[in-house]
Amino acid sequence: MTSHYDELETRDPALRQAELIQAVADLVAHAKTNAPAYSELLADVDPTAMSSAADIARLPVTRKSELLKLQQAKPPFGGLSALQGNALTHVFASPGPIYEPGSNRRPDFWRLARAMHCAGFRAGDLAHNTFSYHLTPAGMMMESGAHALGCTVIPGGIGQTELQLQTIADLKPNAYVGTPSFLKILLEKAEASDLDISSLSHGLVGGEAYPPAFRDFFAERGMTVYQCYATADVGLIAYETPAVEGLVVDEGVYLEIVRPGSGDPVAEGEVGEVLVTNLNPDYPLIRFATGDLSAIMPGQSACGRTNQRIKGWMGRADQTAKVRGMFIRPQQVAQLLQQHPTVLKARLVVDWQDESDQLTLHCEVAEGAGDATLAQALASSVRALCKVRAEVVFAAPGSLANDGVVISDIRQYE
Repeated sequence: MTSHYDELETRDPALRQAELIQAVADLVAHAKTNAPAYSELLADVDPTAMSSAADIARLPVTRKSELLKLQQAKPPFGGLSALQGNALTHVFASPGPIYEPGSNRRPDFWRLARAMHCAGFRAGDLAHNTFSYHLTPAGMMMESGAHALGCTVIPGGIGQTELQLQTIADLKPNAYVGTPSFLKILLEKAEASDLDISSLSHGLVGGEAYPPAFRDFFAERGMTVYQCYATADVGLIAYETPAVEGLVVDEGVYLEIVRPGSGDPVAEGEVGEVLVTNLNPDYPLIRFATGDLSAIMPGQSACGRTNQRIKGWMGRADQTAKVRGMFIRPQQVAQLLQQHPTVLKARLVVDWQDESDQLTLHCEVAEGAGDATLAQALASSVRALCKVRAEVVFAAPGSLANDGVVISDIRQYE
């Protein structure tokens, strides 16, 4: 039993970076030819001239709201899918509604096998899958990964706890797939009803937070359970390893952490929005904004995998607030920073004072840079971009919290 899924996981980081940059360039060329929407979005991009992370950072960002508009104009996938004819075997739906393509013509279409292998899944395992098979792709995502490893799958789906417990007791699967909270419910109810489901020895969970107390609960009952971070649009993004030190980024994506509302990469360790380029040529999402916050961790994992690690899910990047009847979005804060490069970092704080909304722009600037002239210019920019007035407060570099928040709504109504 090998500890690593393949040799990609232990590549020299410099080699990986070079190969990923080339893979993104090749994907751009492929998308321009095979996905109609990208023919327009990337019309001015020359993939043969792409040779650095900076080149990728100049590509346009695709946001979920834009995905919805594209799909409404050109159903079902807005011209972003390269799947044609019978190569498209499934169409899934997520809230929005957003529609996602799927294909069992490409094994492990969503690349979950890597995370499952790391969690101990092997050929011959019987895996009980409790993710939904109804419209959303979660159940099929996990099933395709398990099949790629040679596992047999029980398609439990969601709900029907008593039936699922009886099925586990009868068939004795050794692996679990689903949310951690449902696994805890199953184990607790099994104990209360004297059903033996101790055959479960390992699992992969996702879809919600995985607090340490849950991990300890499972370990006390003989289960080793790791978590993964995946989305319906992209598939696997990152996964936990036995080192239990953040989540290692999947080898099938190019990941960036950017300032919320922009496409500008942030420094290592700074919290920002997760941007992912999916290297799957069938659905080549390029610089897709997940809307999730995370941060790159320094160094490499003790498990021997050399890819970069992220801290996991740290909140949502969509911090839209309605102030005095106007919607204020992170993209507007990003525009503000572009207009005023002397501002290192900014945060709009919305408060309720004297029975009205009060807006304050907190800005990190270099020592001596925060003068009255800059304050007036910033206040004017806020009014021009957001259509509301704001007070400007200067702060020293590093004084604003490293949490990815660019709009903080602290209003409390009495």
